[in-house]
Amino acid sequence: MASTATKPRFYLTLLLLLAAGGGGWGFWMHRNADEVHYQTVAVTRGDLTQSVTATGTLNPVINVQVGSQISGIIQKLFADYNSPVKAGQVVAQIDPATYSAVVMQAEGDLANARAELELAQINLKRTQDLRERNATPQATLDQAVASLHQAEAMVKLKEGALARANVDLQRCTIYSPIDGIVISRSVDVGQTVAASMSAPILFTIANDLAKMQIDANVAEADVGNVEVGQSVEFAVDAYPNRTFQGKINQVRNAALTVQNVVSYDTVISVSNDDLKLKPGMTANASIAVAHRENVLKLGGAAFRFRLPETEVAAGKFSANKPSFTGKRPGGKKSEHRLDRTVYLLRDGKPAPVQIKTGISDGIFTEVVEGLNEGDQVIISSLGGAQNASTVAPTNPLGGGMRLR
Repeated sequence: MASTATKPRFYLTLLLLLAAGGGGWGFWMHRNADEVHYQTVAVTRGDLTQSVTATGTLNPVINVQVGSQISGIIQKLFADYNSPVKAGQVVAQIDPATYSAVVMQAEGDLANARAELELAQINLKRTQDLRERNATPQATLDQAVASLHQAEAMVKLKEGALARANVDLQRCTIYSPIDGIVISRSVDVGQTVAASMSAPILFTIANDLAKMQIDANVAEADVGNVEVGQSVEFAVDAYPNRTFQGKINQVRNAALTVQNVVSYDTVISVSNDDLKLKPGMTANASIAVAHRENVLKLGGAAFRFRLPETEVAAGKFSANKPSFTGKRPGGKKSEHRLDRTVYLLRDGKPAPVQIKTGISDGIFTEVVEGLNEGDQVIISSLGGAQNASTVAPTNPLGGGMRLR
């Protein structure tokens, strides 16, 4: 009988314990629902560099396309890809047979014209003698003088034709106009080149591959920050683990519009002493437009944080009354416009602060005034009944604090 009486007591005790545990759990959950956790990050000091990115193509500084002003068959080639050449060196020969024949014909025409000139001179002298003896009319003398002048003009015409034929014959031999290296050859032996409308390109010669340039397209929104003399870092796909250096040499005024996007050609001088860089490579350039040393800087997450609307509506905090008084940390009155708002964690509560910002490298932003080194700036929050959506990714550099 005793064992039977103890069973109701056991179940009653168990029921009371479960009820007490459930009540405690509910109280704890309600208590935690009202708590707010803030993730903070400290204001630090360091160097900042603001950059403008652009993409361009590597080219030789002097790049000459060697063509032909005459048409004909390529008879010989004296240079090939990567061949070093000197100014005045023969690089190609066009079959000169046709042009040699034209020279011979021009020489014959000139000899004939000179013979006619001699005859005109003799006729003029004979007519002058007859006129002195009044044996011929004046009109005959005038005709002899005109014939002499025509013969002299014809000689000049034939001399010009011969000179032109000789020039064309000389142009059958193609010379390199500069010292350099052949980077492109567009013809082969036996190929016919036609120069009827434009000069066909035979070779492309680069003057010096140790000195190259990047023709980079800088967007119109960034070109205002780009100036001659600024340093440039760039990379090419051929050497993904290496960074090359350059310097802006020219910012051209001619705009390039592609699909309604306006950009400006920016010429970047590059030293290529080891000849690793090759013409035509695509360069991804980063132009350093501003640099600051040992300045206060703050991560971008601090500028994106805003107090939850539920907290502001409840009157717990004010997002519209910044605590900054418009003075520099040293006590002097600010001369700059305050344009950004962040939230400091002071005495366990968020306090809005207006600050003046400077340059940014895309990760950190310069703080010109409004904050001191070591200030804890809120970057995210967690907790409260309606506050879970304001959480930002955890920053390993940030600190945390709980606020009831």
